[in-house]
Amino acid sequence: MMLTKVVIPAAGLDTAFLPITKALPREMLPVLEKPALQYVVEEALRSQITNICMVTGKKKQLVADFFDSCFTLDAALQDRRHLLADFDKILKSIEFSYLRQSEPMGSGHAVWLARHMIHKEYFGVMMPDDLILSKVPALEQLIKVARQEKGSVIAVQEVSASCASQYGMVKIRKQITPNLFQLSGLIEKPKPKEIPSNLAIVGRYVLSPKIFEALEGLSGAEDQVCLTNAIDLMLRSGEKVFAYKVTGIRFDVGTPAGWIKAVVGMALQDKRYSDQIRKFIESYDTPESFLYQASRTIEHTL
Repeated sequence: MMLTKVVIPAAGLDTAFLPITKALPREMLPVLEKPALQYVVEEALRSQITNICMVTGKKKQLVADFFDSCFTLDAALQDRRHLLADFDKILKSIEFSYLRQSEPMGSGHAVWLARHMIHKEYFGVMMPDDLILSKVPALEQLIKVARQEKGSVIAVQEVSASCASQYGMVKIRKQITPNLFQLSGLIEKPKPKEIPSNLAIVGRYVLSPKIFEALEGLSGAEDQVCLTNAIDLMLRSGEKVFAYKVTGIRFDVGTPAGWIKAVVGMALQDKRYSDQIRKFIESYDTPESFLYQASRTIEHTL
């Protein structure tokens, strides 16, 4: 199974981060010195992906501008070119294409737009809200399983019942290994009584081209075409679909709180910042902290 193409849906309205996202796409918010989206693209590169199709929306031209060369900056850097070494590798190794989703119609519709680029091949889908840090890239883990099982594979992680309604959840047909499951169905954001397992879908997929037939079946029937529902429809049409518990640390940068956790969590793992951030966290409620605390303000009387 050859797999060299990935679709990245990046066309959302980004309302959770307003007002900053009036001007800056959520995917371009910095996590340390890189935009969040660059981590996803680097994962694709490490997984031997050579073609990425970005599905963007209005006011997202900055995404395309970022993944492009800049002659002015190149000339200005000169002997400091090493600062862009990782970025240069992306530009040399990956061919980018861009599609415009004219109005927000869901992740499934965004993937459907890329059908002419994918043709009859298996392909990856990477949701930019999920940053997954691991020695073996999460997408590469899925590609290995897809080749082994000759079917579509979804990344999952265990979640508590209290937050299952926030995710797409999988129904298990049978467990193959401790981390690999064949599925009987999927359900998007189930009600508490409908939760089928403790395995939630996270933003990495390897999909059969048959997904486009399923997406066609949903298009027009729903205002928001959900990728989870399309995969469930494809499964019920006879396609094999598997779930794999990927190894790694996942950060959800799709909400302000999740983005803050990602910045802090990744700083703690980076030797350039870890000592400073750890000391800051340990001392934030002590006299050594520079944070404002009402209990230590000085009041003056005239």
